[in-house]
Amino acid sequence: MNVGSSLGASVAEVLAAAGQVLGRPVPHVIGPRRPGDPPSLVADASRLRSRLGWVPRRSDLETMIASTLDWQRRRPF
Repeated sequence: MNVGSSLGASVAEVLAAAGQVLGRPVPHVIGPRRPGDPPSLVADASRLRSRLGWVPRRSDLETMIASTLDWQRRRPF
């Protein structure tokens, strides 16, 4: 089953949110779309919600990124 918030975000929006959380811009290079890349992908968690009653607790980009960064900092390689 897909796990997501059912809210889509562009790569530019993810980069901007990550920059906000980190307090600095995220280095990146903009290139052409690759052959076969879909115009958009959004996880639909409706099946997970209907079967298990699961609801995302973190659905905005900045909260998801901050949570992931916190998790990673507590588990260094």
